[in-house]
Amino acid sequence: MQEIRGILFDIGGVLYVGDRPIEGAVELIARLQGRVKMRFLTNSTRRPPSAIYEKLRAFGFDVREEQLFTALAAARRIVERAGGRAVTILTEEAEKYFGPLHCIDTASPFVVVGDAGENFNYPRLNRAFRTLMKGAELIAAAENRYFLDSDGELSMDAGGFVRALEYAAAVEARVVGKPSRDFFLQALDSMGLEPPEALMVGDDIESDIAGAQRAGVRTALVRTGKFRPEDLERGVRPDWVLESVAELESIL
Repeated sequence: MQEIRGILFDIGGVLYVGDRPIEGAVELIARLQGRVKMRFLTNSTRRPPSAIYEKLRAFGFDVREEQLFTALAAARRIVERAGGRAVTILTEEAEKYFGPLHCIDTASPFVVVGDAGENFNYPRLNRAFRTLMKGAELIAAAENRYFLDSDGELSMDAGGFVRALEYAAAVEARVVGKPSRDFFLQALDSMGLEPPEALMVGDDIESDIAGAQRAGVRTALVRTGKFRPEDLERGVRPDWVLESVAELESIL
């Protein structure tokens, strides 16, 4: 088996849950810095990349800003490079991150959807629908079904709302975060690695594990965060199943 030279980490549910780091996770990342190449991947779209980075640092994680790959940044980059603007369904904080790229003009060439929280309402969804009906491209920063909320319960993520827009406007979303194969490959390219040289560590059987496998990356599923025992019965087989990320060194 080829040596693991790089590790892709999901963040929420793997490195921390709610307002506390997973036991042993901070120490693990500190030991791995300089030993293997690392990237930290997240579909979290409620807050901009800078806020996620600061949260990791506040928890004590030894990470560098350039090691962070977020679905929100990937979506913004598409709109920016195209020289267009986007009708968005995002939180106010995420919309501020889009800056002048965000608009409410239904003649815009893009619609961007992330986890908008309380902003998933009829006026915003209908504005997005009307924009799509005029020929805009639908960009899903992420399409996760659910996430582990701060109260310890699962909450709806953006995926259900993306599906509603796809159905209503008869379009197919361009997914830019996990489980997009391109998202994983971009992260690997930034490390100068090929898929067989890397390992993805995640708690989401669909976005993290199945997505990474489609990109040719080995996978380790952790039993923390949104993990549920029935995930192991859904036809996706991770290479390893760990109690938590703290056990990672046992397979390196």
